Amino acid sequence: MADAPTSCKEAFEQSPSRFNKEAAKGLSAVYQFDLSGDGGGKWHIVINNDQCNVSEGAHPSPNITISMAAKDYLDMLGGKLNGQMAFMTGKLRIAGDLGLALKLQSLFN
Repeated sequence: MADAPTSCKEAFEQSPSRFNKEAAKGLSAVYQFDLSGDGGGKWHIVINNDQCNVSEGAHPSPNITISMAAKDYLDMLGGKLNGQMAFMTGKLRIAGDLGLALKLQSLFN
């Protein structure tokens, strides 16, 4: 894996290059990320079959919204924080389709 991103902005800019088209076949979904604290912000990823588009800001109708602290998000990407553990301890909050959250890891390398 490439070096872990050092900012949320960098993480989202890198998303298209880490996108796994094979895992996304037949999937159409909008992932909204609301990241709080230093370096946080709102981003959304629109997946349509083997296409992945990342935009800054809120999407009007996401299928899933993932909320967490920006630092925890970066720790999760870097492998320092387990996503399931973050969810169970309340560091990661999900609204919408939980199945999409489970699929997220396979969508990005």
